Amino acid sequence: MKEVVLDTETTGLSVRDGHRIVEIGCIELSDLVPTAKKFHCYLNPERKVSEKALEVHGYTDDFLSNKKKFKEIVDDFLDFIKDKRLIIHNAEFDLSHLNNELKILGKDEIKNDIVDTLILARDKFPGSSISLDALCKRYRIDNSKRSKHTALVDCDLLARVYINLIDQKEPTLNFQPRDKEINELNIKNTLYFKEVVKISDQEKIKHSAYLKSNLKKNFFN
Repeated sequence: MKEVVLDTETTGLSVRDGHRIVEIGCIELSDLVPTAKKFHCYLNPERKVSEKALEVHGYTDDFLSNKKKFKEIVDDFLDFIKDKRLIIHNAEFDLSHLNNELKILGKDEIKNDIVDTLILARDKFPGSSISLDALCKRYRIDNSKRSKHTALVDCDLLARVYINLIDQKEPTLNFQPRDKEINELNIKNTLYFKEVVKISDQEKIKHSAYLKSNLKKNFFN
């Protein structure tokens, strides 16, 4: 099953207060490796952004006013996440907002398999800070680009955190076949063979006579 790392930004914390989504970001993973497939959009929430939310993501009412509405991108979004496991940090928050947007349009709630990295981190590091920034620091992941909470940047960071949380390593190139090839080449270059040359009967007689002659000289001297 392919996975999608997902993040949203909103006008405020609670859907009960009428808050809406202003940004959706998704990055597809295949065997824990990001593919070229991404989904990203800014949205006109059809209401004002709260001051606290503005401090978090920096998206102003003016910036969002000419963006598409959720109903204009919903089909593309649902098609992108179809049949894929969703990786979300604090999934309850994002899903409540996404399902609220779907409910407004009379559509079914999201039923994908969900992995909440907040829960994974809480189980793995009880009593420790488990914010995305704290986890990046723990795993030495560079989050210097995260001056504001933006969906795609957060998705990229979360993908790396997720790999570490499930005790995997970020994929690296496998040099084993190349190392084997190099070792075999070194062996071929260092080993050599001498040809065995047979001596003739005449050479044997001359060699024997030479030894006898030198033996007499050494004995009488």
